Amino acid sequence: QVQLVESGGGLVQPGGSLRLSCAASGIIVSIGVMGWYRQAPGKQREAVAIISSGGAIYYADTVKGRFTISRDNAKNTVYLQMNSLNPEDTAVYYCQIREYWGKGTLVTVSS
Repeated sequence: QVQLVESGGGLVQPGGSLRLSCAASGIIVSIGVMGWYRQAPGKQREAVAIISSGGAIYYADTVKGRFTISRDNAKNTVYLQMNSLNPEDTAVYYCQIREYWGKGTLVTVSS
């Protein structure tokens, strides 16, 4: 059974940083496409950062230069380092590996 468990969300002040983790079981993170998505209240889910099966990395324009996606194959975990957070980054963040999704972790950026 495949499970993706996100963690690392929380409340942070504008300008702060968070690192999200997506621990995978039942699936190997180094194989296939993986990424982070987010859904803000009242908005559609959008891609934030994606690593393709070939290793190419895509970032949404709104997070370029601030967010970094990475993975640790030994830990079977995908990360999203988020810096210089602003209130517009407030959303539930979801991890996706191939066709599987986690349940999300809430990030709130507020003073």
